[in-house]
Amino acid sequence: MSPLFLAEDDVAGLVSVAETIDVLEAAFRKQAQGGATTLPRRRLGTENVFLHMLAGAIPGYFGYKTYATGKGKPRFHFCLYDAGTADLLALMQANVLGQIRTGAATGLATRLLARRDVRTATLFGAGWQARSQLLAMDAARELETVWIVNRTPERARAFIREMGPRVRPRLEAAASPEDAVRGSRLVTTITGSRQPVLFGKWLSPGAHVNAAGGNMILRREVDSETLFRSDRLVVDSIEQARIEGGELIAALGHGRRHWDEVVELKDVIHGYGGRQSDDEITFFKSQGVGLEDVALGALVYERARERGVGRTLDI
Repeated sequence: MSPLFLAEDDVAGLVSVAETIDVLEAAFRKQAQGGATTLPRRRLGTENVFLHMLAGAIPGYFGYKTYATGKGKPRFHFCLYDAGTADLLALMQANVLGQIRTGAATGLATRLLARRDVRTATLFGAGWQARSQLLAMDAARELETVWIVNRTPERARAFIREMGPRVRPRLEAAASPEDAVRGSRLVTTITGSRQPVLFGKWLSPGAHVNAAGGNMILRREVDSETLFRSDRLVVDSIEQARIEGGELIAALGHGRRHWDEVVELKDVIHGYGGRQSDDEITFFKSQGVGLEDVALGALVYERARERGVGRTLDI
């Protein structure tokens, strides 16, 4: 069977952020049961560019995503294989795929860890990736207000104009990041900052934090006090976090917190390491793992075959 090629627009039209939350939950549940695997990101560097690689497997499928970074925009591609025959099933452009699954991971962590009664949230970031983060928070909780924090006020306003009609909560530009966080029980960061934009002293009892913007050791969106104050520390992959989780690497192993306190999403789904009371502060570090790409890529492929989307490749 010839593999299917799917472009970015094809992927965008086949799945939503909200339903991808369910897809990821099912994949991590399979991982908890021993039926799915993920490999940590690997990076190959040359003088001018880097090649980044992630891989994973779920029942029926396995695959990998690669992307190259250097001058210009990153280029993302995903390959999906049949786990029974090893046949290549699909080649996809994977920028949108990554955007959707990154947002959905935040949605899943919010579903599992945030208080049920949370109504006010704060979102740090107003870029392309922030769109799926907002959609995911909206899907996971019945929010009334989301404060948008961005160092460029006009960018925050533009984001509000674009995304306001697409979500249920009211979107407001935050005049003060500290005041916004103090009044929120759900906080998500999706920036490229190497210095903390969120400080633990701002967090109120019962808050849940999603740190989703950094997957390199030098990037730290939240300060160490955020981790010190958190009662629960959750990641998508401990193995990957030890390599590239800048916030965790900076805060753990210095006497106050340790790696053995960190659990994975699969553990929380399996009933271990989640929120125990409304006053606890919970923290999720999202790095993006290959398991998520394969789980979503499999759904995209199945839908494309059903709906006649994409084109076959003669290879």
